[in-house]
Amino acid sequence: MKLLYQTHSPYARKALVFAHEAGLADRIEVVHHETSPTQRNAQVFAENPLGKVPVLIRPGRSPLFDSDIICAYLDTLHDGRRLVPADGEPHWQALRVQAIAQGLCDAGIAVRWETVRRPEALRYPPLRDGYIEKLIASYDWLERELDVDAPLHVGHVALATALSWLEFRELPDFRSNRPRLTAWFDAFRTRPSMLATPLSGNTHD
Repeated sequence: MKLLYQTHSPYARKALVFAHEAGLADRIEVVHHETSPTQRNAQVFAENPLGKVPVLIRPGRSPLFDSDIICAYLDTLHDGRRLVPADGEPHWQALRVQAIAQGLCDAGIAVRWETVRRPEALRYPPLRDGYIEKLIASYDWLERELDVDAPLHVGHVALATALSWLEFRELPDFRSNRPRLTAWFDAFRTRPSMLATPLSGNTHD
């Protein structure tokens, strides 16, 4: 399999960290691609009409895109404990944390558009502030609700890669007055899967 990847995408990194945690990383060739809403990457568009990474290329089968779908598929390929819990409250809790992580990345990208990526004359501070409010509210929710003692699941992978990216991009801090979330993240960031997939580079608009 091939994973169309970007070294500064939290979504792509989530899929690759998941592959490491599932013991599948050695079955995947990682191919870096630069993508941006303003710069068309024809090779990525050929596999994903949204023009975004990650995309998982499967020999003899159609490509899969979106990190949630890629992780769900990879979870069917190994013989270990499932990282997407099959049923019951563990299933919904994992998906709930995954949804918060996705939203953190989406909000963080929106903040960057309104602070550093969009030409200054086109930036809209009230929109920036609205997305920052979403980040802060989500940090507070995670401090209260994150299942820090649960067995590793897809939500944890999604959240760790999201928080790592938020720090990488110097977006609003999640650490201050959130010791429970901070301790969990600082432990997770030392896992081999995270150390093997460092963030690097900048988006080219």
